[in-house]
Amino acid sequence: MLTLKRPMQTPLSLVNEPYALQREIADLARLSRVIRQPGQPDAIFREVCAVAAEAIGFRLFTIMAYDAGNQEVERVFTNMPDVYPAGGRKKKSGTPWAQRILSDLEPFRATTPQGLRDAFDDHAVMTAMGLGSILNIPVAYNGRCVGTMNLTHVEGWYTSQHEDKGLLLGAFLAPALVAHGMSFATHSSP
Repeated sequence: MLTLKRPMQTPLSLVNEPYALQREIADLARLSRVIRQPGQPDAIFREVCAVAAEAIGFRLFTIMAYDAGNQEVERVFTNMPDVYPAGGRKKKSGTPWAQRILSDLEPFRATTPQGLRDAFDDHAVMTAMGLGSILNIPVAYNGRCVGTMNLTHVEGWYTSQHEDKGLLLGAFLAPALVAHGMSFATHSSP
């Protein structure tokens, strides 16, 4: 009995994979050029924001520096300064979120408004803006959290693949957040 084999179908994602890889490499090269330029940290903050918009997606994007001595985060960059201005500080200790992000250095992802309510005091502001999912990326250096990169979007937006991309992009923020952390130490010392 003769059986005809069908040609193997290639998923569209695999057909586009070489293009996607080339784009990701181009994005990383773009970030590596920007981080070398003067005008830091604003230049790298803006560029990471732009790449994250293309590679991951968000409506609200913030970068927070972590002050371990005071267990606080400070907003150092935002794409919505009218709602979430730079300089805003929040105490972050004793919560599952703080343990996961600041201690375990693991991303936090919530994909529903209830997930936002469970983790954040300002959930009402976010949900009023139509936001229903969040991806928090710990930015680490030398085994310690130095800050977070936070992306917020519509309900159901973020996946584990976004976590991996976020960790890669967040690494470009580490030098700026380490430098910011040094200013925490300078301002905290007697």
